[in-house]
Amino acid sequence: MNKKKKSNGSSILGTLAALIILCVVLTICSNKFLTYSNIMSVLKQTTFTALLASGMLLCLITAGIDLSVGANATFCACVMGMMVKAGITNPVLLLVVALVVGTLIGLINGLLLTRLHLPHPFVSTLGMKNFLWGASLLVTGSQMISGFPKGVTALGSATIGGFPVSFIVLIVIYIIMHIMLTRTALGRSIYCAGGNMEATRLSGINSANVLTFCYVVSGFMAALAGIVSVGRSGICNGANAIQPYDTDAIAACVIGGASFMGGKGTMAGTLIGALVIAVLRNGFTLLAIDSSIQNMVLGLVIIGAVLLDVTRESMAAKARRKEAAAKA
Repeated sequence: MNKKKKSNGSSILGTLAALIILCVVLTICSNKFLTYSNIMSVLKQTTFTALLASGMLLCLITAGIDLSVGANATFCACVMGMMVKAGITNPVLLLVVALVVGTLIGLINGLLLTRLHLPHPFVSTLGMKNFLWGASLLVTGSQMISGFPKGVTALGSATIGGFPVSFIVLIVIYIIMHIMLTRTALGRSIYCAGGNMEATRLSGINSANVLTFCYVVSGFMAALAGIVSVGRSGICNGANAIQPYDTDAIAACVIGGASFMGGKGTMAGTLIGALVIAVLRNGFTLLAIDSSIQNMVLGLVIIGAVLLDVTRESMAAKARRKEAAAKA
């Protein structure tokens, strides 16, 4: 356990160092980067990605993945847009429906994996992503919808002295999830399910329920991200369901120390990873870098993070083999 904590700590420090270096470089390249308004803009951008990444992290810890998070967020926003278009403007009702819809989609993803035993969540969540893309366009009539009540847009637009309320809410959520992962039996079960599924089963843990819970949380967080996106832009747009929001969420988790092999990842590392992604995108905008170049760079960042993870795993495995041989 101590070795695992030390590994997580070094991973977080490495990601934090990368974030600081990136900020220094952008400060040198653009005199607008370190302004108060721009930093607040970065925090707003971070909130959306970090909410998606919080649910994605749980899936990655269990050696799974949820490729539908971005489409789920967009669909939840579009469902609210459909209701507004139909004349339903009660903010409480709109928010509750969005959260329920997102959570149900997460539940379906979990049940497809654990009850219908589809081979890997990559397949089912990719299918769900495409389904939600079409559904988002269908419920909005392929049009952008505006006119959301203030009670709906407040989470994504409200500020306190210029500081985004959504980021404060994000920090509270991350603290709660950190406590859940590190201080509860459920959190230990999630890490156990990702580390060794057979050992999880033999220890009496209901792995199917644990996995389903992770995808339900991912769906809920996606719905919350969808609500934040409506507050930021004031509109919903079904075409956004195909945007690479899920890629940003995965990148945030992997940069923050999560592994596709499962059993690894922290909330603190994921938050720093989301900040790295937001700072990168903000820097691209300030430096007027073409969007195609942006996608190429982000792709290379993900590849580099995965390569680092694989190398780290390989070195750890070699160390364990040497230790076992020395004891023998």
